[in-house]
Order: sequence, then C-alpha cells, then structure tokens
Amino acid sequence: MPLPKAELHLHIEGTLEPELAFALAARNSVLLPYRDTEELRRAYLFDDLRSFLDLYYALMAVLVTEDDFAELADAYLTRAAAQGVRHAEIFFDPQAHTERGVPIGTVIEGLARALDASEERHGISTRLIMCFLRDLSAESAMETLEAAKPHLHRITAVGLDSAEVGNPPSKFREVYAAAGALGLRKVAHAGEEGPASYVREALDILGVERIDHGLRCMEDGELVARLVRERVPLTLCPLSNLRLRVIATLEEHPLARMMDAGLLCTVNSDDPAYFGGYVGDTFHAVREALGLGEERLRELARNSFTASFLDDDEERRAKLIAEVDAYDFGVRRPE
Repeated sequence: MPLPKAELHLHIEGTLEPELAFALAARNSVLLPYRDTEELRRAYLFDDLRSFLDLYYALMAVLVTEDDFAELADAYLTRAAAQGVRHAEIFFDPQAHTERGVPIGTVIEGLARALDASEERHGISTRLIMCFLRDLSAESAMETLEAAKPHLHRITAVGLDSAEVGNPPSKFREVYAAAGALGLRKVAHAGEEGPASYVREALDILGVERIDHGLRCMEDGELVARLVRERVPLTLCPLSNLRLRVIATLEEHPLARMMDAGLLCTVNSDDPAYFGGYVGDTFHAVREALGLGEERLRELARNSFTASFLDDDEERRAKLIAEVDAYDFGVRRPE
C-alpha cells in the first residue's frame, strides 16, 4: 500500500476525466465541442487560472442527475484509494450547477450517496465542503447558503474558490458569518494568484481555519510567522501551480522552504483530471523535484490528518497518524 494520507484540497468537478465526460454526455444528450477524448485532453493546456476555469465550467454541462454526481464521486474515491488516501475532504461548487438549472439537492444527494458508502467500499472517510464562487456576487453566495439549509447535515464546512484576482475574501464577510452561525467550519482559497494580503483577510475577516493554497504567504515574513505560531494549515497543490503557471517549474515550488519555515503544509491534487495527477502522483512529483526524503514525506502525510476535520473522530485520526509513523519506505511502492 502507498503512504497513508488525507486529501484536503480536491474539487470533485475537477476529477471529471475525459472518458467519463463523454460517457455522461452520451447519457444526457449533451454535445461536447470535441471529437474524442484525445482532442479533449489536448485542451488541458492552460495559460492561467481563468483559461482553466473556462473549460472546467464548460464540461460541467454533462453533470445533470444524482446518478452523475454519485458516479463522479465514486470514480474519484476509487482512484484515491489506490494512491493511499484514507480520508478526503471534498469541495463542490453548487452555483456552477444551479445556474444551469440543476437543483442543489440533486448535487448534494448525488455526492452524498457515494460518500456514504466510501468508508466501506474504499476505506476512505469523507467530509463535504460547499464552496462559493468568488467571481459571483456575495448575494448569490448567501442565496446558495440558504438553499443548502435542508442539506446541512451533509456539509461540514464552506469554502471559497474560482477566480481570485479582484475578488478578495472580504467580499464574503456576511456569508461567512452566517455560515459560522449555522455551525459550519470555514476554509478559503487565498494567496494562489492573489496577494498575501488575501490570506490575512481570509483569517481576520472570514475567520477561516485553513488556507487553501496560500503559497504567496512567503512574500510576507510577518504573515509566515503568524501562520507558524497559530498552526494554520495550508493545503498546497504543486501540480496545479505548475499547470496554471503560478510557478515555471516544479523545482522552484516553495514547498520545501515553507516546511523549513515551520509551516503546517499539506500536499493535494486540486483538480487532478486537468492537472496531470492525483495526490499520490503529486507526492511522487514533489519528492523527485524537491528531493524530499522519507521523513519529509511522512511529515506531509501526518500533517494531512492533523489538519483534517476529523475532530469528531479523534480515534480514527490517531489511528491514521500511527499508520504514517509506522510506514515502511523500505519497499518502494507506486504512489
């Protein structure tokens, strides 16, 4: 088995592989603007976050029914289990579906069907995180939170994603306050393409517990010291950063420097169907590119469970961390 790990930064819509996209398109009579899976894969070359998001949202047209969302989630969980994932906290984007006429209940209940069976079928415990699209209005986010109320027993936390530049966390102050009042936990994308100041806003204005991405915190020494002192987890996605040209080469990713600084870093896949690998592939890539040794890999895996929302199951968290500590790297295994 590969090194046990949790995945904390994973957009379920970003696991839509071309083969499944074409199968769902045929099932739902959706015409895709690509001849075949190979032509679609060739479209997975992006100049920046915006160019990725354009394709990402366009392909969502194939997701229509509860069965579609359940099949999407189960396909991810199958791949994740093979790469050592034992716990997954999964983002979804309800506004991307409700805006095209798919009810929020269809999305949530379809995903939940796969997640409810995940521990038995795949050995993966799960949590569901509802993200707001930051390039839409705060009013739209609040309407989404209201629409989700009948399904809150399915949802652990809220998040904030999509185009970061020009959409600061402070835009969503009220909706995050409302989510907190409902007992939901809070995370947010910040400091990917946006500046380090967005990380501060996410902490101070939204009250988040985790920062998704956050690599630009390294431009602000005081912020780094605060993140270390407060043990704020960062859910880094190195292959995503490479594909979206946040970095030019994987060798220059700041992950190792961030760990040296004492930051609580985790490694995740983000949108693996689009960015060239799932989380085990990402572990392998950073190990090779950054020369990470066994103890550094073990630290990343341990951090992933420490940073997870397994507070309601401390016994499982402790068990999984013990598995990481006992893991034997002596026999090389594919991630």
